Amino acid sequence: MRHFHTADEVRAAEAPLLARLPEYAAMRRAAHGLATVVARELRARTGGVVGRRVLVLAGSGDNGGDALFAGAELRRRGVAVEALLLRPDRAHPAALAAFRAATGHVVTRAGDPDLVIDGIVGLSARGSLRPDAAAIVDGLTAPVVAADLPSGVDPDTGDVDGPAVRAAVTVAFGAYKPVHVLASAWCGELYLIDIGLVQDAATITSPDDGEVGRAWPVPGPADDKYSQGVTGIMAGSEKYPGAGVLCTGAAVAATSGMVRYVGQGGAEVVHHYPEVVTARSVDEAGRVQAWVVGPGFGTDDDAADRLRSVLESDVPVLVDADGLTVLSQRPELVHGRSSATVLTPHAGEFERLTGSAPGPDRVRSVRALAADWNVTVLLKGRATVIADPDGTVSVDDAGSSWSSTAGSGDVLSGMIGALLAAGVPARTAAVMGARAHSRAAALAATDRGRRTAAPISASPLLRAVPDAVGDLRAQA
Repeated sequence: MRHFHTADEVRAAEAPLLARLPEYAAMRRAAHGLATVVARELRARTGGVVGRRVLVLAGSGDNGGDALFAGAELRRRGVAVEALLLRPDRAHPAALAAFRAATGHVVTRAGDPDLVIDGIVGLSARGSLRPDAAAIVDGLTAPVVAADLPSGVDPDTGDVDGPAVRAAVTVAFGAYKPVHVLASAWCGELYLIDIGLVQDAATITSPDDGEVGRAWPVPGPADDKYSQGVTGIMAGSEKYPGAGVLCTGAAVAATSGMVRYVGQGGAEVVHHYPEVVTARSVDEAGRVQAWVVGPGFGTDDDAADRLRSVLESDVPVLVDADGLTVLSQRPELVHGRSSATVLTPHAGEFERLTGSAPGPDRVRSVRALAADWNVTVLLKGRATVIADPDGTVSVDDAGSSWSSTAGSGDVLSGMIGALLAAGVPARTAAVMGARAHSRAAALAATDRGRRTAAPISASPLLRAVPDAVGDLRAQA
């Protein structure tokens, strides 16, 4: 489990550490870790360390000091290190002195390095790079190793509102920050350097593959189709039969229980998945342990009545797609539910539900909706944000955007619904479903041994779900 701490939380944890350590000891620990990673990258990318060229971009804050101390250590390892000071009059004095003592050179132009260390700004900075820094970064061709976080990317929200560093590698100091999961595409490969921080439990977490694999429900010796959870699917219509097929197929693929389908697309669903039991209404469907409702099922008064009938049940309900549109007009339908309710909007659906877009602080927005409506919310994206009403947040970084395709959300809903039916708690089910979904998308994009990933649709993503679950279970 990775824990992500805000800038304020990290600064609070640093205060007692800095008070008990000699001056600059923590900074030198961070710099040593940074230098070690840079040397490793040089070796991997150029075949060696000695004689290679590294450019340090040093700003006026502690990150600039970390980068300069790391530059001094690299110089002692035989690297030709140059430093470009963004604010020469405000460069970290001790770190700059150590850099010069190690015979590092201060320059006024970037040159042609093998690798660049980004120490422009740190945790205290907000907003994009200033024009002078942006011009330097824009001219770089060498890969960048970011000290703690890529400059210009917000440490708490991952927001990028202008010029910023896109790092190949980021070396986090002491603790992971939200930026490392919310803006992973800007961070690149991630390393954590232990500098001795003692942290309280974080409210933003991300489980690793092994945890997801260990928690995935599989049949035991005493299980049957009912004990493993019966998932009810109310999705699709004559106009959108594919939504019902994809959503139902995902529930079938995700667990070994049973799936009941209710709706107009029963014949099409059974054609693809003969193991599914179909019915025309909720009353005919029989008992289920969780419902998935909404993908492609319409937004008229009849759809609202069907959504109401499901939400009046005493089992967990996941609402997606058209169901969210209906719910945005009738939010009272989720009030007072005794069982879990999971909403899975994309950004546009989120805006319909709340009246405003998620904005740059997606975590805060998702937390607010979850608390206001007393539901679990999954906001889709490259970094999927999931919040419970108590403010606890999990973030799943997909690692790619291959799942950005029509029908992909229908697959995700079916997967999470099956996990809910198997008794997995709401936020955990959402996180597990998101992780397996993104893994399935990556597998589908590289299907048939492709040397380079290729775009996919929802159907191959769905076919890859069992392999994705198997991969996660192999990590347990």
